[in-house]
Formats: sequence, structure tokens, C-alpha cells
Amino acid sequence: MTLPAIGRRLARSLLGWSLVWSLAVAAAVWLAAKDEAVELLDDTLMSSAEVLASLMVDLPAAVAAPPARVTVVTDHGSGRFAWQVVGPQGQLLVRSSLAPAQPWVLLQQPGFGVAGTWRLYALALGAGGRVLYVGQTFEERYEAQADIALSAALAALALGLLGHVWLRARVSHELAPLNRLSQRLSGYDPLAAGASLGAAEREELQPVQAAIDELARRLARRVAHERAFTAHAAHALRTPLAGIDAQLAVALREAPATLQPRLQRVRDAAGRLQRVVAALLALFRSGVELQPQPVDLGTLLARLPADGLQVEVPAGATLVADPDLLTAALVNLLDNAVRHGAHRVRVSLPRPGQVRLEDDGPGVPAERRIALQQALDAQAYEGRMGLGLMLADMVARSHGGRLLLPPTAAGFAAELHLAP
Repeated sequence: MTLPAIGRRLARSLLGWSLVWSLAVAAAVWLAAKDEAVELLDDTLMSSAEVLASLMVDLPAAVAAPPARVTVVTDHGSGRFAWQVVGPQGQLLVRSSLAPAQPWVLLQQPGFGVAGTWRLYALALGAGGRVLYVGQTFEERYEAQADIALSAALAALALGLLGHVWLRARVSHELAPLNRLSQRLSGYDPLAAGASLGAAEREELQPVQAAIDELARRLARRVAHERAFTAHAAHALRTPLAGIDAQLAVALREAPATLQPRLQRVRDAAGRLQRVVAALLALFRSGVELQPQPVDLGTLLARLPADGLQVEVPAGATLVADPDLLTAALVNLLDNAVRHGAHRVRVSLPRPGQVRLEDDGPGVPAERRIALQQALDAQAYEGRMGLGLMLADMVARSHGGRLLLPPTAAGFAAELHLAP
């Protein structure tokens, strides 16, 4: 996992937890506001009763006695409360238009109570035994509670979301140097002369960049030593192998007919060893600077050992590539075709910078071809393929392209893409 990916994962975790925390705070605020709303409504109910009681101190005597007809007072207020005045024998004396026609006879002392769907507060009016009841329906109370709690919860949620947005912006700002470091790493070539990531943008990134630069220097030294050793070893092997091949050619001419097949097999093995040495040289050249130039495929392929393989090349087929690397790749692809039973190979240039080789051999099953392509795409060569395909892919990648194994109706096909 890359450094920016780790940072983004941490950022998503922090942002997720901040959102969860915002929702939890909103829920807590909602519950607290709900309880506070109940107390507020009860206080309002009690205050309304006290105000009404102060207005009814001088209630007419006609109302003090049992009336022939209950007085109904039209309520021109908000309509949130209803009230009744009940006499000492439980008779209804006066009520508001929103109050029920049946008297609320619940309490003889001031206090709260419940009558059906009403929440009531009772308050004695003077010494005559009259009681003032002020009530509010539970539906109205629930609606008020919901409004208050919802407003509080929405406010808390809005603050939480603002915090979430702020935290997201801060996390993005803090991760920006890490993202820029990742971009520099994507184009960082530790084998290039003077390769360095430069100064760190943040103090906490300095140890990371210093460790990467030191690792790059050690890697460059090791690769340089291995390349030098392999190049010397390969060059040292070339001369004796060429001598062996020359001596075998002389022996083939002078040996009796019974020994010639055996000597020919030895010479073929020596030739294959020469090609392996050339491939090793190409492998260790594939990571250094290219030397591209126009290459005539017909001329190049005519010089390659074909071992009885018929190679068809269109006239004038030319492309720009490093000739040594291209030779090594083509030698190994042709050798693969021979070893797998092909007798003819058609070479073509489907597009500029592309070379396609298609043989008439038995080919490979579709599942195997797909597995090989996936291994080439991931550059997971070890244990998945032979030297030929691995070398061809490395040569193509050194040119900025890659090796493709397209499906064919018969045989096996390989395409060297020598350009992106």
C-alpha cells in the first residue's frame, strides 16, 4: 500500500468517526432538548394559570354561584392552552372555547395532573373553593417538543457537518506533502546519476526521504556491481564459445559420417549457449540508456540463427529501436517458436513501433495465454514463464512499451510494443 493510500485510508477513518460523533452529539442534544422542552411547557402551563388567576380575582358573584348556563369565553390567543373554572361542588362555572364541556375535577390543591388527552395545572381561586384548571393537549405538547428537539438536533448536526468539512479540508491539506512525495517517487529513478528526492516539505518527512535516498544509493551501487560483473562474465564467455563453435565446424567437416550427428547436436547446444549469453547481456543493458536507430527487420532477421525456421518478413519493414536489445528479444522469441514445434514465423508491423511475430506451432490454451499475459502485465516473471518472454517484455519496457500475447486462430503470437 502506498503512502498516499495509507493517508487517505486514515483520513477516511477520521472523517467517518467525525460523522458518527456528530450524529451521536445530535442524538444527545435531541434527548436533552426533549426533556428541557417538557419542563419548559410545564413552566409555561403554570405561568399561564397564575396570570389567569390574577385576572379572575374579582370574578362576579353571579359566576360564583351555580349558574343556569355555563359561561364560554372565546379564546383569541394562540390556541395553545384551554382553561376552566370549577366550583366547590365540581360544577363548571366558566371555560374557554377550547376547553371541553365536562369539568376537570381532579385536584383540590395546586399542582399538575392528567385528564385523558390533557396535561393540566390546577390553581385555587380565593377562599370560595373555586379551582382554575389550565390545560394543554398532549398532541400539542408532543408537537412542541418535536419542534424544539428537532431544531436543536439540526443545529448540532449542522455544527457536526461543518466540523466534518473542516476536518476533511485539514486532512487534505496535511496529506498534500505526502501526495507530492508519492508523485516524486513515481518518477524517481534510483539508478540515475545524482538521483535524489530533494529537501522534505515537512520535518516529519525528512527521515523517510533520507531513508529512501540512502536505500536508492545502496541499490544503485549493488546493481552497478552486478551489471559490471555480468557484463565481464558474458564477454569472457563469448570468446571461448566462438572458438568452440569454430572448432566444432572444423570437426564436422573432418569427422566420419557416424559422428557428425552427435557433433551437430553439440554445436547446436553451443549455439544456444551463445544466445543465452547474448540474452544475459541484453538483460543487463535493458535498464540503461537506449541507443535507438532505424533497423531494417529483413536484414536483422537474416543474420539470426533460425534453425530451419522459415521467417517471412515484408519488404522494407523498418522501425526505430535499439538494435542490440531488439536482436536479443527476436532471437529468444524465434528460439521459443522452434522449441515449441513451429516451422514458419510471419513477422509484421501492425503499427509504427510494433513488431508482431506469429508462428504455426501448436500454440497454448487460452487459459495459459491469459495467465502469461497477466504475469507480463504485473512483471511477475519468476516461475511463470521462460527466459524468452521475460527478456522480450523487458526489452519492450525499456523502450517505453510492453509485450502483448494476442489471441490467434492457430499457433502463437507475440507483439513487441516498443513505444507507449
